[in-house]
Amino acid sequence: MPSIRFSDYNAKHYRECLELFDENCPRYFAVNEKEDYIEFLKSEPSSYLVGSVGSLLVSAFGLTPEPTTPRGRLTWILVHPKSKGNGIGAQMMSIVKNVASEKNFTAIDIAASHLSAPFFKKYGAVELNKILNGWGENMHRIDMEIKL
Repeated sequence: MPSIRFSDYNAKHYRECLELFDENCPRYFAVNEKEDYIEFLKSEPSSYLVGSVGSLLVSAFGLTPEPTTPRGRLTWILVHPKSKGNGIGAQMMSIVKNVASEKNFTAIDIAASHLSAPFFKKYGAVELNKILNGWGENMHRIDMEIKL
């Protein structure tokens, strides 16, 4: 397993995060989602982390509180395709669950695609809803939750 260092996202990571998105598109994200991701990054989200191996950014993810419930939402989880299978996803999900526990969240909400849903199932996520073409043509949205 590579030695990965996680740090808070800031504007200096913007270009690398967009490159990471492009590496995952159109396999895991619909092309039309890029504008949403750009707006998200431009807001400089305080609860978004990036993971690096050496000088290469290989992952990004966030966990934001839901405004009116004791739940968190997993946001924009990305792993560089060449790093998949190296345990980075497991490390990210461990951090997500630890942060959720520290914040006393009762559950983690996830809006996945039909392609990423199997990954989240490995960490206890269950499917709540499926929307055909919910993210775009042939990119089905799967709403999931992990109860804590």
